[in-house]
Amino acid sequence: MAIPTANERMTRQRILLAQTAFVGDVILTTPLLAALRRHDSSAELAMLVTPTAAPLITPHPALDRVLVDDKRGRDRGALGLVRLIRRLRSHRFTTAIAAHKSARTALALRAAGIPRRIGFATAPAAALYTERVPRALELHDRDRLLGLLAPLGISGVPAALARPWIAVDAATRARALALLAPYASEQRPFAAICPGSAWRTKRWPKDSFAALVRTLDADGYRCLLLGAPDERELTAAVQSAAGNRAVDLGGQTDLPLLTAVMARAVVAITNDSAPMHVAAAAGVPQVAIFCATVPAQGYGPLGPRALVVERDLACRPCGRHGGTRCPRGTDDCMELVTVDEVRAAVARVRALAA
Repeated sequence: MAIPTANERMTRQRILLAQTAFVGDVILTTPLLAALRRHDSSAELAMLVTPTAAPLITPHPALDRVLVDDKRGRDRGALGLVRLIRRLRSHRFTTAIAAHKSARTALALRAAGIPRRIGFATAPAAALYTERVPRALELHDRDRLLGLLAPLGISGVPAALARPWIAVDAATRARALALLAPYASEQRPFAAICPGSAWRTKRWPKDSFAALVRTLDADGYRCLLLGAPDERELTAAVQSAAGNRAVDLGGQTDLPLLTAVMARAVVAITNDSAPMHVAAAAGVPQVAIFCATVPAQGYGPLGPRALVVERDLACRPCGRHGGTRCPRGTDDCMELVTVDEVRAAVARVRALAA
């Protein structure tokens, strides 16, 4: 992209999209980038994210720059917030869109002197925004986020732009092929299985995942166990309990590589977790197992080839994100979802994809 002249920089819009929540939230925010770029091809477009999300979002073709808020590291505390404010102020943004309902982010945008600040009306520090947008609970969170663009005159975003995005280049696709090459000769369809989640009450039990692996293996699938580096112990435990009937790739894939691997599968089975949104970006048919949370909160799987398996209980949901333990001490939302239900959902979603 050409370097703007001084006059061009004075007239061009300089827009900051701030999303410092979880990686899954960042993935759901990516459609805003495409919509903003389509609306104003000359704007300078930046995104504020956490260090974990920065490598994921940096290659986005709509972005001119990525800024990092290391809110749990060097930018934590009052001094870190001051440093962040100074960095934001130096870019002289004309508009900021707060995709995360963070009071810290709202304060930083206000203190940085950004004249136009758009955020959700239900945010704790909504008073610090110049324009507040309703957060419709009945919508998927992707669509709630797209609603933040309404004050800019952006609505009716085409489906092609509204799909979550993760960069997968030719080199990453080649890495995925190399990773799966030892199993390609088996000519068995791959089932991508992601047993992890950031919250314990959103995780279907590992023994249930192991039983699912054994079942799908008998059905002719080659099961791939996938997870983040801190989930290696979990994927190894599932692999062991399944009698080594799966390929354990836990901790071996970053998000772009995870996307490329999922794209080689015929189905992905996940909890309510970031890999669920990765599956949507990969365009793979998916089955999402919901335990403590419910899709009606706005975080269900996207796309026409997705099914949810859950147990309807009066105590669900027990929180927005789940938690570290069941408030009732029963774990019913996790334990009562059966392997047969998930297996049947796999068959149904594959039929939808046929």
